[in-house]
Amino acid sequence: MTIPVPNVTFHERVDAALRDPILHTALDRSMSRFSALRRAALAAFADESATRARARLIRAHTLSRLDAYLEQFEANVQRAGGQVHFAADAAALNRIVGEIARAHRVKTVVKGKSMVSEETALNDALEAEGIRVVETDLGEYIVQLAGEHPSHIIAPAFHKTKEQVGQLFHEKINLPLTDDPAVMTAAARAKLRWEFLNADMGISGVNFGVAETGSICLVENEGNGRLTTTVPRVHVAVMGIERLVPNLDDLAVMLQVLARSATGQKLSVYTNLITGPRKNDEGDGPAELHIILLDNGRSRVLGGEVAEILYCIRCGACLNACPVYREIGGHAYGSVYSGPVGAVLTPALEGIAQWSALPQASTLCGMCKQVCPVQIDIPRMLLVERAQATRAGKMAWWLRLGLHLYAFTATKPALYRLAAGGARIGSRMLGAPQQGWIKKLPPPLNAWTKTRDFPAFAQKSFRAQWEAHRARQDAERAGDSHA
Repeated sequence: MTIPVPNVTFHERVDAALRDPILHTALDRSMSRFSALRRAALAAFADESATRARARLIRAHTLSRLDAYLEQFEANVQRAGGQVHFAADAAALNRIVGEIARAHRVKTVVKGKSMVSEETALNDALEAEGIRVVETDLGEYIVQLAGEHPSHIIAPAFHKTKEQVGQLFHEKINLPLTDDPAVMTAAARAKLRWEFLNADMGISGVNFGVAETGSICLVENEGNGRLTTTVPRVHVAVMGIERLVPNLDDLAVMLQVLARSATGQKLSVYTNLITGPRKNDEGDGPAELHIILLDNGRSRVLGGEVAEILYCIRCGACLNACPVYREIGGHAYGSVYSGPVGAVLTPALEGIAQWSALPQASTLCGMCKQVCPVQIDIPRMLLVERAQATRAGKMAWWLRLGLHLYAFTATKPALYRLAAGGARIGSRMLGAPQQGWIKKLPPPLNAWTKTRDFPAFAQKSFRAQWEAHRARQDAERAGDSHA
């Protein structure tokens, strides 16, 4: 699940991202546009809150009976002619896909966008067996050519400018140098069309599995998903065990909030419902359909304090709204799942010891919860995982010392008043408190003011202001009684 960045810490990746002007240009061009489109799309709902509440209830209900819905889904997939495989972990999923590929003597695979395949490093596993893998989603195709990993759940090449993509296409597919998106898209389409027609196997992700019918639903905007799942003779779909809905009515609700939250569309251009492989009287479609259901820690998360993170429908809205993601992009997180959802999900799946820095990558402003289409309380879970990191001994020594000093001071009123008085004096010495902000702090606190101002301490404590307020009230009451 980890993006291989040897000997580089989270803070070093963040520092590099903050110093990258091209990354900021790419983020600035896209982030505000996605957020504006989302707001406009949700405004079209007659009752946005009610729809989101219903979507949340569907996710909560499904996960509360996940074992039963998994059994129902498996039975209905098999009834439709498909095959279901359960993978306990990443290695098991890669092994199953490899076995299917060997059984059909697969040489080339075309692949649609799939976060699960990124989670298991499926491409690397197949290529190690001599199988050529071609990403067909345009963003995934770009990052594959660049030898990188996706930086965003729905927009894999979010971190690249059109000028960078033009240079990449010039170097990798001999396209004359251009920054025209239409020209680059046409070139990629021409290259990929040949790949679809000559591939032995197609691999896709799954947005939702429908327990009642055994169908899988894929949503996309490029048409590559439809070609990936119908042209090759074998289709392998990989999905997390949590990505189920009970029936088609529930699927309709999820599709409404997914497209609006992800790209600001009322519905994605292509909504593919696949039920089993090609039937005898059908001219198109794969001869075999294999659906692989991945656990990889999800069943363990389901019974814990952060089980709510499994409600996620991978829309990416929390990434677009997050002030941290908007500054550092996705690669700085170092994991497949970035942004607020990744800051919770990655430590939950892989353990807090390895990923203790990620829950700290948040201002706890609550924007992620506000924009989430299923109202996931991400800030609460970030606090849970911060507490887990502390219990695991992963808190920095200076932060641990600072909190102990604060606790010691805050529980002694006289000492607290003395410290607050010192802070007010310090505010007057360091900045312009009448404006409410300090522009520059001394080391080591200058790490804060290198990138933002620090709020000055109030020149009059809350206790003093409250006592003055009470005195005024008493004086007013006394005046009224004399009148």
